[in-house]
Parts: sequence; structure tokens; C-alpha cells
Amino acid sequence: MLVDTHTQRVLDLADRKGMLRTSDLDVIEAPRVVLTRLTAAGLLDKVGRGLYRLPGRPMSEHEGLAAVAAKVPQAVFCLLTALQFHELTTQLPRQVWIAMPRGSHVPRIDHPPIKMVQMTGDVYSEGIETVERDGVKLRVYGVAKTVADCFKHRNKIGLDVALEALKDVRSKRRATADDLWRYAKLCRVANVMRPYLEALE
Repeated sequence: MLVDTHTQRVLDLADRKGMLRTSDLDVIEAPRVVLTRLTAAGLLDKVGRGLYRLPGRPMSEHEGLAAVAAKVPQAVFCLLTALQFHELTTQLPRQVWIAMPRGSHVPRIDHPPIKMVQMTGDVYSEGIETVERDGVKLRVYGVAKTVADCFKHRNKIGLDVALEALKDVRSKRRATADDLWRYAKLCRVANVMRPYLEALE
């Protein structure tokens, strides 16, 4: 009977969370072998190392992000991934871009492929929005911070991508000029962004 209790609690947790990490079982004091049994019985799908979900759940476009967020809670989605999340780019990034505090190691994740950028202090911690998708909390930089990040990392993603994002944000009124300035200063790209911002005023 004990096993059945664990089974039900694990399935309930998977239903609630959407994406289940191995470590989540510690909270409900269920042995990890339950995951192996449930996967073998077809009651859970293994979607990555230490990541499980209920079968038959509709796959969403944010599935990959949910998998990364479940494995790496301190990751913040940034640059091309944040642009795509906010529907501000025509680019389809091949990797999931995440920001991590300076000194972090690149997380070991089988899928999806990730690209990590290290940020320090306020540049890392400011402008984070928390959004829930597929039962998982995703941390993603807001629109204005993302645009400033794109200018800061223009050598990695291309100046054309940063300019496209800035034009899009201003034409769709997704961020105020004040917000863009604030993050431009924070990311130390005010001088780079100034002529483009002024041209759009």
C-alpha cells in the first residue's frame, strides 16, 4: 500500500508542477525508484536527465524553457531567447540563451542545447520577470532589459538583431524611452544606443 501512496503523490505532484525534477521527490518524501517504476509503466515520460512529465500533456512552445528552468532555477532567459519569448524577433534561436551569475559553470543539460552568458551584480539581477508556463516558473528579462542586453552582446548576436529589436519595441510601444535609457545605462551601452534611440524619437 505504501508504494501506491508514493505513486499517487508523485503523479499528483507531476500534474501540479507540469515538469518534475528528481529532487522534487525529497519534498514529498518519496523514494526516487518510484520515478523508474512510473516511467517503465508508461505513467511518466522522461524528457531529460532527471526530468519527467505526465504523458499526453500537450507539448508547448515553452517546453524547452520549462525543462531548463526546472533544472537550473537561477537561469534567466536572455538575448535571442528573451526576444523570441516576447515575440520581438523573426530569429529562431538554435540554442536557449540563459544568463547566470559570474563564476557559474555551464549547466549540464542533454536537451535543449543552451548558450550561457555570465552577468554580474545588478546587470544580472535587474529586470527579471517571472512567468508561469507549463506549471514551471520561468525567469526572463523584460523587454527593455533584453534590448539593452542585445546591444551589450551585439558581438555575439549581431548588431542587426539588436536594431531590429529596438525598432520593434518602439513601434509596438512595448517599452518607454525612459525604461530603455535606464537599462542602457545599467548595461553600460548608453553611448552605443543613444544615436539609434534618438533616431526613433
